[in-house]
Amino acid sequence: MSAAQSQTPAESKLEALQCHFTWDIDLSRATLFRFRDKLEDIVDDEGNIWLGHIYNLQGFIHYKLGLTEDAVSFFSRAAEALCQIRQAASDEGPWLMVNYGNQAWLHHHLGQEAESQAYLSKVDALMNKYPSPSQEELHAEIYAEKAWTLMKFSRDKKVQAVDYFERAIRMQPDMVEWQSSHTIALMHSFKYSDTGVDPDILEKIRKAKEQDPENLYLAVHYLEQIAKQGERVRHEARDLAAKVLRNPVSSYSGIKPLLRVYRHYISPDEAIDLVEEALKQHPDERYLKRCAALCYKWRIVFFRDGPKPGMTDRAISLHKEVISLYPHSSILKKIDLANIYAKSKDGLGQAEQMYQDLLGSDLEPADRQMLYNYYAKYLHFDRRDHRRSIQYHRKAAEIPHESFYRDNSIKTLERIEERSKRRINERVDEVLRMLDIKP
Repeated sequence: MSAAQSQTPAESKLEALQCHFTWDIDLSRATLFRFRDKLEDIVDDEGNIWLGHIYNLQGFIHYKLGLTEDAVSFFSRAAEALCQIRQAASDEGPWLMVNYGNQAWLHHHLGQEAESQAYLSKVDALMNKYPSPSQEELHAEIYAEKAWTLMKFSRDKKVQAVDYFERAIRMQPDMVEWQSSHTIALMHSFKYSDTGVDPDILEKIRKAKEQDPENLYLAVHYLEQIAKQGERVRHEARDLAAKVLRNPVSSYSGIKPLLRVYRHYISPDEAIDLVEEALKQHPDERYLKRCAALCYKWRIVFFRDGPKPGMTDRAISLHKEVISLYPHSSILKKIDLANIYAKSKDGLGQAEQMYQDLLGSDLEPADRQMLYNYYAKYLHFDRRDHRRSIQYHRKAAEIPHESFYRDNSIKTLERIEERSKRRINERVDEVLRMLDIKP
């Protein structure tokens, strides 16, 4: 008997639901902790249209981490936020389909079948009252939440997210926030591009920014894109900085991409000044401390003129604090701290010890790949050990996980191979000329 045939009617209904439990979100435990921290850094702003979706995803992640009481709480908060944002007079509305699906699954996993069945009945009632346009399509609200959720994950899911946003927008073109998030999803594939997005996508971002003028996160990303294409953005960046600093601290506030604009197109020192000013206003915000640590890392690791007096000590102190504030998702900050030590006076020994501790730890493939890529660069630039650097770039490339770090190591190895072939050819030509065989 197949698995499908052995299912009960209730289990078949659960499998047919559109919710986080059926969207093939298969995350490692380390990644779950990382996403939990990211979602916690989004401020609980009641005006945020995505607040219900944020709580839904938090509920799912807490369930996957085995924190069922927290999952129950977040799913309950999600339902309240969705109704409040939509200004619904009752607990009815198509925006609740995903949440009710999540709650049906959660109660099923907890062995509470009566409660699970009650939520299945609620989903059925909503689907009858708010049917999708056709059997082949989902309701626009489901497409939008599915898109917002999937754009947080892997490359292939980001591609799906763009498609789902487009479907939702075709059905409900008046939803400005969906259009804004759609353009942000489009930008993801150009994240590591030095030249920015294609012209047609840039035009979509411009239009979305005009339609959603209060969305500073989108405004900052638009500024970054036009800066990549050569426009001067100093005055616009400072105007946006003043607005961002007036808003509540959040990973959606635009502060991190704005600091990136300052680093690349204004001054890394001004980026530090900006984030320190933000910290003066909000000294206890861990997300700002994380952003500040990043700015100091940029200044010390990537700029050759050397840090200003006291800058290295401040950077080390910030990184240690951030590592303690994000105990389950701080591997990148530990790598950053090792690289800061490597640039400090007499700090190579501390850097090497940190790297060896990380290399000896139990890491999942994606984190190990990232570590190998960074260690290879450290060996090349700080230890001048080019042979071992190549070895670790190969180790990173051999891990079958698609990522920026794998692509970067492969490109590095290709450049090394090309240079090696060129040197060999130059030596052969020189020998042939010496033998008077080749003109």
